[in-house]
Amino acid sequence: MKKKENHFSGQLGFVLVAAGSAVGVGNLWRFPYLAAKDGGGLFLLIYFALVLTFGFTLLVSDIAIGRRTQKSAIGAYTEMNPKWRFLGILTFLVPVLIMTYYTVIGGWITKYAVVYLTGQADAAAQDGYFTSFITSPVSPVIFTLVFTGVTAFIVYNGVQGGIERVSRL
Repeated sequence: MKKKENHFSGQLGFVLVAAGSAVGVGNLWRFPYLAAKDGGGLFLLIYFALVLTFGFTLLVSDIAIGRRTQKSAIGAYTEMNPKWRFLGILTFLVPVLIMTYYTVIGGWITKYAVVYLTGQADAAAQDGYFTSFITSPVSPVIFTLVFTGVTAFIVYNGVQGGIERVSRL
């Protein structure tokens, strides 16, 4: 007998996926670095104010529109008003453009995860390690492809079978 997943668990997974998407990789590696480097007190206040106002509002409205229409971004905005189709196209294009950036950073993170898990963390902390990695003609491409392949596999398995399952880990 298959165990029925409760409604709250499914929504929680959706919220975790949306939060992970909204947070972004840049917040994991670049934001703390810049805040520490430049003092960051005023920047943090402005950043959190913008995240809690504009960011939260846009995230919730996109989720609500998607849930309400049960369509893709382009179809959802077109259904609401045919003149808003361009908003759906923008909603589709922005993640596609950002994905090129994320896959490169994801490849870097994958490289460092492999280095750490294989016990070579001391070597990775040395000056010049990162520069030698990103200037290599093959290594960054391989790790970017590995990251992209794993991500594609997760997305291929769908929201519940892929994204939610991985988010629980």
